[in-house]
Amino acid sequence: MSAVGTFLLRRRGGRGWHWTDVVTWIWLISGVFLMFGPAVWLVFSSFKTPAALAEFPPSVLPYVTEQAVVPGHDKPLPLYYVTMPDGSSRVLAEVRRIGIMGQMVDPKQPGEIVKVNIKDRTPVRKVEFAAGNYTEPFQRFDFLLFLRNSVFVTVTATAITLLVNSMAAFALSKYQFPGRTAVMLMILATLMVPLSVIVVPLYSVIGTLNLFDSLWGVILPTVATPTGVFLLRQYMLTIPDELIDAARMDKASEWQIYWRIILPLSAPALAVLAIFSVVWRWNDFLWPLIVLSRKELYTLQVGLNVYAGELNVQWHYILAMTVVSMIPVVLIFVFLQRFITTGIAGSGLK
Repeated sequence: MSAVGTFLLRRRGGRGWHWTDVVTWIWLISGVFLMFGPAVWLVFSSFKTPAALAEFPPSVLPYVTEQAVVPGHDKPLPLYYVTMPDGSSRVLAEVRRIGIMGQMVDPKQPGEIVKVNIKDRTPVRKVEFAAGNYTEPFQRFDFLLFLRNSVFVTVTATAITLLVNSMAAFALSKYQFPGRTAVMLMILATLMVPLSVIVVPLYSVIGTLNLFDSLWGVILPTVATPTGVFLLRQYMLTIPDELIDAARMDKASEWQIYWRIILPLSAPALAVLAIFSVVWRWNDFLWPLIVLSRKELYTLQVGLNVYAGELNVQWHYILAMTVVSMIPVVLIFVFLQRFITTGIAGSGLK
């Protein structure tokens, strides 16, 4: 048996099953379903047709009703398993439905109309993935433009966030000046202020700078984050001051110390902050919705809102594009997740 199998099947009671083994398995399996169940449901639902999404009770897999071309009818007709009065079963195609009665025909003998109560029939279904949910938004809508805007905002804002926050953290961790603790407390105090409280002041500032209908109006107000300053400062406190003193003795400038010593040694914490920043910027909806009014500047999250009309919501497009919007965040996490434990542990966060 492989090492993985041995690890998964080992029991506390040795040869027999202990009651704690059963509880542990139930707990872990329930946790897997709670964590990954909604994501799996989202992925499968993104391949469903609008009719399949409206079905009740809903199904996990994207089922569609099979259709058949019947002579004398312009469009393919849906197929049903029909239970006849004598107890036999037939496969019939529905021509039309009137109330609780459906007018059915045999695809092989389309001349005879059979009236069937809808409770005596079951649709002939098969699993079929509606790939058009992914291709049509790129072909018919501006989803590719929304995606490009989101990539620009996320990459630019993350780069500026890492630069600004690391500079502030460097100053607050390695320089001794009056009021350093008070400044840090003021930064931490802003963690308790939600965005909705400062929307009006930010709106006034952006209006004064003429940054409305500009992606820079989305980027600049969010680049300095108290969470990033605190995380990086706590990590930089673990870097020995002797390294900085030695660099100064070698005539290194403060910029060289910051760029060549502090930043490389703070890579784990910077990776954690990069993950947080990507998630924040990529999923941001409220602030881009306030700043942007031209459709060609919409970010991804705002652009998805165009599929939700006043009387019609195109859920099949929304679900498919939601899956697409999750891919960059997942990839960033996969490539940088090995830094999370190191970065958070080193920054003193518990």
